[in-house]
Amino acid sequence: MPQEILIDLSTLDLNKSIVDMNEIRAIIPHRFEMEQINGIIKFDPEQKIIVGYKDVSNNEFWVRGHIPGRPLMPGVLMLEAAAQLCTYYYKKTTQDDRFLGFGGVDKVKFRGKVVPGDKIILIAKNKELRSRRAVFDTQGVVNGNLVFEGVIIGMVV
Repeated sequence: MPQEILIDLSTLDLNKSIVDMNEIRAIIPHRFEMEQINGIIKFDPEQKIIVGYKDVSNNEFWVRGHIPGRPLMPGVLMLEAAAQLCTYYYKKTTQDDRFLGFGGVDKVKFRGKVVPGDKIILIAKNKELRSRRAVFDTQGVVNGNLVFEGVIIGMVV
C-alpha cells in the first residue's frame, strides 16, 4: 500500500516557482543533461519540507533510447531529481558549500510512469540533518498520483 503524499499539494500553486533555474544553478552544480529540477515551489525548513518540479520534455536525452516509441523516464533519473532537491535543501539549510552526493537509497518503489509532457512534482521531507549526512523521505507525483517514493541518504563528498 503506498503511503500518503507528504504534503497536501492542493495548498500549493504548482505553477508558481519561488526559486528559479538561475537560483538553483547557484546552489546545485549539475549542468546540461544532468539538470533534473526546473524550479522550487515550497521551501520550509521549519516544517522540514521542500517541493520542486521537473517539466519532462521530448528533448530529454533519454527519450530517443529509453523504450523507443514509448519513452518512460528512467527511475534512476526520478531519484536523481529528488536527490538534487534534497541537495538544495541541505545546502540552503546548513550553508555548507561542500558537495552532497548519494550515500544510498532505501525503500524505493516505483508506482507509476513519467512521460514527456508530464510535470513531476518532487517532494522531500528531511528526517536527519548532520554536518556530513542528510536523510530524506522523497516522493514524485504526476497528476496527483504517486509515481515513486523512497529514502535518499546524502553524504558530504
